[in-house]
Amino acid sequence: MSNSTITEFTVRVQAEDFDVLAETEILTKGRKDVGAIVTFTGLCRDEGGTLEALELEHYPGMAEAQISKFAQQAVERWPLTGLTIIHRFGKIPPGDNIVLVIATSSHRRAAFEASDFLMDFLKTQAPFWKKEHLKEASEGTWVEAKAVDDADAARWDEQKTK
Repeated sequence: MSNSTITEFTVRVQAEDFDVLAETEILTKGRKDVGAIVTFTGLCRDEGGTLEALELEHYPGMAEAQISKFAQQAVERWPLTGLTIIHRFGKIPPGDNIVLVIATSSHRRAAFEASDFLMDFLKTQAPFWKKEHLKEASEGTWVEAKAVDDADAARWDEQKTK
């Protein structure tokens, strides 16, 4: 494990949209030790024009705690200078933001790996439930977990044991 240069991070679960630039400025304002900023923004796809909205449900408090657990693992594993994770809930139309991960560090590799790690775990272990509301359906359908997402997340455990 690397010694982290931060001990605190930001985790928010909210219905409101977020501003990527504003969140990035919060992490970097007045900082001279930041050499890399990696941002990942997940957007709602329209699924070939069939999706009206994606609805995300969560357990308040539990979702923040679980995301914070993974954020803590990231700051213990990589030398980050800043970390922000925002995940939205509610009905989100195609084209709108769903999730944001911003990792800053002195060097690029740490920021890239921490962001990748966090997205893999947000996809597989964060307590969110997704329901697709299709334009041609009267009722939404729950989205099942994907094996490819689990395989992506499993590689971090493999790297830990090498």
